[in-house]
Amino acid sequence: MRLTEFWARMDEHLGPAYARTWAETQVVKGLDGRTVVEALADGEHAKMVWRAVWAHLNLPASER
Repeated sequence: MRLTEFWARMDEHLGPAYARTWAETQVVKGLDGRTVVEALADGEHAKMVWRAVWAHLNLPASER
């Protein structure tokens, strides 16, 4: 997954006005207690980060 697809999914589920703020402030357990922005900055693959966000937000399986 490319970062552009990752951010498009974030925008779709959280709204373009809120997705970046959420990614900067929300600590996600599946990311070892990091935020999305921190995990991506640490070099985590966007697909792995999306899966953690997907689980955290309890999104349907079709969105995985």
